[in-house]
Amino acid sequence: MKASAFVYPWDVNGDPAAGEFIAGLGVGQVTLASAYHSTRALTPRHPRHRIVTAEHAAVLYPPVEARWSDRRLRPYPAGDWAPGDAFGTAAAALANAGLEVHSWVVLAHSSRLGAEHPSTSVVNAYGDRYPWAPCIAQPETRRYLVDLAVEAAVRPGASGTELESLGWYGLAHLHAHDKTGGVGLGEAGQYLMSLCFCGTCRDGYAGAGLDPEELAGAVREALEPLWRGETSEGGDGDGGWPLVEKLLGAERAAGTRAWRDERARTLQEETVTAVRSAAPEGFQVLLHADPVPYHCGANAGVDAGHILGVADGVVVPCTGGAALLTPFAEQGREGAVLAANFTVVSGMGGSPGTLAADAARAVELGATQLRLYHAGLASDGDLAAVREALAGPA
Repeated sequence: MKASAFVYPWDVNGDPAAGEFIAGLGVGQVTLASAYHSTRALTPRHPRHRIVTAEHAAVLYPPVEARWSDRRLRPYPAGDWAPGDAFGTAAAALANAGLEVHSWVVLAHSSRLGAEHPSTSVVNAYGDRYPWAPCIAQPETRRYLVDLAVEAAVRPGASGTELESLGWYGLAHLHAHDKTGGVGLGEAGQYLMSLCFCGTCRDGYAGAGLDPEELAGAVREALEPLWRGETSEGGDGDGGWPLVEKLLGAERAAGTRAWRDERARTLQEETVTAVRSAAPEGFQVLLHADPVPYHCGANAGVDAGHILGVADGVVVPCTGGAALLTPFAEQGREGAVLAANFTVVSGMGGSPGTLAADAARAVELGATQLRLYHAGLASDGDLAAVREALAGPA
């Protein structure tokens, strides 16, 4: 089975041994970041550094000035954590080691964009802005995301791409010194706190037959029991949606989904079409995806049947269990890539020691490929377990 390891350019550039080391894990492909959000990353084997601080969301190559010169929203070049054409340099080194390279593009997730252009951000029912979460309903933001996807995905040396955060981002977000875990909101609360009330979304709710001001008040009222810890969603049987309907009312809940689902679906369609138009024949386009359409975050909530008719496949989070593969596998799409994504960094909740068993279970549930997060972050011990799992029985 084809396996790919996630890698950052700074894991490779400046380390002559990196390409051969990654190839030696037993993977045939790498998913190499070309556009990425801010992060602080460990580099446990690099000969020159141990910590890389990417201060803001950036493209890890020189953006094409002609594409962006007249635009208010434009990608930010990286600083000294990924200077020059960091992606291109790393892609060449990895290809020289015999690895197929796919680009890894993070889209609707940029705190710097929200800080410098606050009007682009998701606004919750209380009026709080989420600067890390661009509102994907806004026309200018959608145009920016589509063009960013084209430029960052179709890089020299890449034979495919994986598009992350191509959908709604909401409340859930790892932030510096995060202090948001004091109340367990559950899936229903996360959805309610992720509903956007920017001007564009207010107009969208109105078009779906909802009064946006009345809806915002209803969302605040619906959240009150959660703030008091009075409502549990245990046993609702459907990933939190019945509780959303109970708290908000079925008609209002359906109206929010009508607007948000349409905005996400059409953005995904437009983006994949644009990437394919710019790419050479055979260029593979995958989405990081969650089969629960109202979910927000890096793994965009999608309708499984719809997205497999748009993209070449999906990358599905499987750390802790591979059940999310099932709705995609049930579509029976011949040739679709269903990549099971496993965290293999023990310190980040991964279990590389059980990778062989976990991968076998994922195959039973329909996985056709594996993704390993993350070759640059994992310890030597974690990667030794990966190497053993991919080698198979002695």
